[in-house]
Amino acid sequence: MIKRLFIGAMVCLTFSVAVADEGMWLPNLISERIKDMRSMGFKLKASDIYSDSKASLKDAVVQFGGGCTGEFISDQGLLLTNHHCGYGSIQKLSSVEHDYLTYGYWAKSLKEELPVPGLTVTLLVRIEDVTERLASGESADSIISKVIKEGDYVAEIEPMYYGNQHYLFVYQRYRDVRLVGAPPSSIGKFGGDTDNWMWPRHTGDFSIFRVYAGKNNEPVDYSEDNVPYRPKRHFKISTKGVEEGDFTMIYGFPGNTQEYVISDAVDYVVNKANPMKIALRTMRLEIISAAQEKDAAVRIAYAAKHASIANAWKKWQGESLGLTRLNTIAKKQKQEKEFAVWAAGRTEYATLLDSMHKAYKKVIPAYFKRELFYESVAAIEAYSIAIHLRNASAKVEAGAMKVEELNSLRSSLLKNYNKEIDSAIANCMLKELLARMPSEALPKSFKEAVDSCGGVNNYVEQLFGATKLLDSNTALTCELVNSDSFIAFVSMFIDMAKEARSYAFRNISNVPAIEQWYRPYMKALREWQSERIFYPDANFTLRVAYGTVTGYENVDGEYHTHLTTLDGIIAKDNPEIYDYDIPQELRDIYARKDFGRWAVDVNGRKTVPVCFQASNHTSGGNSGSPVINAKGELVGINFDRTWRSTMSDMEFDPSICRNISVDIRYVLFVMDKIGKAEYLFDELGM
Repeated sequence: MIKRLFIGAMVCLTFSVAVADEGMWLPNLISERIKDMRSMGFKLKASDIYSDSKASLKDAVVQFGGGCTGEFISDQGLLLTNHHCGYGSIQKLSSVEHDYLTYGYWAKSLKEELPVPGLTVTLLVRIEDVTERLASGESADSIISKVIKEGDYVAEIEPMYYGNQHYLFVYQRYRDVRLVGAPPSSIGKFGGDTDNWMWPRHTGDFSIFRVYAGKNNEPVDYSEDNVPYRPKRHFKISTKGVEEGDFTMIYGFPGNTQEYVISDAVDYVVNKANPMKIALRTMRLEIISAAQEKDAAVRIAYAAKHASIANAWKKWQGESLGLTRLNTIAKKQKQEKEFAVWAAGRTEYATLLDSMHKAYKKVIPAYFKRELFYESVAAIEAYSIAIHLRNASAKVEAGAMKVEELNSLRSSLLKNYNKEIDSAIANCMLKELLARMPSEALPKSFKEAVDSCGGVNNYVEQLFGATKLLDSNTALTCELVNSDSFIAFVSMFIDMAKEARSYAFRNISNVPAIEQWYRPYMKALREWQSERIFYPDANFTLRVAYGTVTGYENVDGEYHTHLTTLDGIIAKDNPEIYDYDIPQELRDIYARKDFGRWAVDVNGRKTVPVCFQASNHTSGGNSGSPVINAKGELVGINFDRTWRSTMSDMEFDPSICRNISVDIRYVLFVMDKIGKAEYLFDELGM
C-alpha cells in the first residue's frame, strides 16, 4: 500500500534537538535522543529500542487493528492492548446469551481463546529513509514492489515534515488474532463517557489477545492448526510500580498531530469544524443513549458505535477549550508576522505566507462541506448499508457474486442495526444538513424530495417506510435493490460523496493545494528558528515519546497527584449508574481487603494502584501503547490524555499535558482476582 506521496524539491533536513516531554521520535533515529533520555534515567541503548539486525523493543510493539497499539508480554504471542481498542472485537463476539461486554471473558486454556474475524495485528520489520532514492527518480511503486518480492510483507512510504523526507515502513500483518481475556465493562470502561479524557481516572482499560501463526511463524488465515506466534521480543513486566519523577517511555503508533500549521488551520478547527461536529454528534449520542437505557439488547448492539462517536466528540470539546486557553491562534499570528519580516528579504520565502493564506481561503469551504457530509448524511447507517448492497448487487449482475451471498451480506450488515434509532438520527442529521450546507451545494433532487413531502420529518418517514433493504424478511434481488428508495437516496448524493472523497486527507493542511506550501515553509522554519524543537508530525507510524511520571496543577490551588487507587473506584461505585456499577465480586474483594500480592501502601493504607499519569506526548493511535520504565520493563498501558491535554495535537503545553495509563499492577490484580486466569500467570512466569 502506498500512502500519500509528493515528490518535489526534497531536502533531507536535520532538525534541532528537543527538550524532554514534547516530541514523537522516529525509533530508527532514536540515537539522536538517547543522551537526553539517559540524562533522565533511561538505562538502555538506542539499539535496544530499535534495530534491524537484532531483536529490539520495536519487535514487541504492534499496530492493533486499524487504529491502536498493542504489546507482546510472552514468548507465545500473548498481547495486551486497551479494552476500548478490543471493544469492537468483544462486542462482535457478544450476544444477550454471552454478554462478554458486561460480564467479561476469560479463556482458561488455548482451546477457549475466541477467534475474532477480520482482526489483524501488524508488526514493523524495518524503517528505511528513501528520500534520496525517490529524488533520484526511482518510483514508489518500484521500491514497494521490491519489498513485496522479499516475502509476505506490506510496505508503505510515508512523508515526514510535509514531504521533505520520505520513509519506507515494512510490515508483516497477522490475520489470526484471538480474544484471551477481557474484564467486565464496568472495570474496562469504568466511568464511561463521563470520565473519558478526565483525571482522576479509575479505568481498568485493558484486554488480552493472542496472535496465531503458521507452523513456520508466518502470517496465515485462521485455522485450528495454527499455533501461537513467537515474537522476537516481548516485554518483561515490572510490579515495582512508579513514583513521581520516574522516567517513562511510550512506544506506539500515534495517529495525527499538526504542530507546524499556521493560524488559518487552528482557526478552522476552533471556530468552524469542531463546533459543527460536536453539535451533530451530541444529537446522535442523545438518540442512541435514550434507546440503550430502554433495552439491554440495544445497549449491547450499539455499545461500540456509541463509544466510537463519543470518543472524538469529547476530545474535540477539550481541544477547542485548550487551544482557546493557550490563545494558540494569536500566538501563530504573532509568529507569522515575525516570520514575514525575516522572509521579506529572501526571494524564495517572501510571498510564502500569502500563498498559504490564499490556499486556506480557497480550500476551507470545500473541506467543511466534506466534514459536514460525513457527520450528517454518511452518519446515517442505512446510507452505508445501501451503498454496500448496491455494490454487491452490481457484482451479482456481473456474475461475480451469487444472490445468496447478497442476502447473507445484508444479514451481517443488519446484525447490530436498529431501524428506529437510525431513522431518528436521519431526521436530525438531514435537518442539520439543510441548515448548515449552502443551498447551492445541496443536491437539487434532495431539496425537491424534501419539499414534495412537506419537510424532513415526512421525507424520512417515507424513506424508511418504503425501503426493503432493511427488512430481513424480504429476500433481495438485484431488481429490488436497484429500485429501492434508499438506493435513490444514495444516488442523490453521488456527486457530493465524490467531492468529499476528493478531500479525504488526514487534516485540512494535508490537502495538496495547501500542503504544497508547507514543504518550503518547513524548510524556512528550520532556517529561521535554528534552536526550535522539530520532530515529524504523527501519522500512525511507530514513534518513541518519553517523559516522567508527574501530576499537575489543574486549577489554582488544586494539584492532581500522579496515582489513583482502588479506593477511588469504591468511592465512585454506584449500582444505579451503568458506567459506575462495578462487579459485586470487586466490592467483596475490597471489603475483605483481599488484595494479595498486588497490595501497596498509599498514605498509610493498603490498597491497589489503578492508573497513573505522566508527561509523555501522545495522540490518538497511542491507545494500548506500552509504558515502560528506565529498564525497558512494562509498567502500564497508555489509554488516554487528560481533557486539558487534547490540544496537544496542535500545541503541546508541558505544564498541563499528561497521558493516562492503567497501572500494570491493576491489570494483574484484575486478571488474578476477577479473571482467575492462573494459566496466564504461569505463561508470564509470575
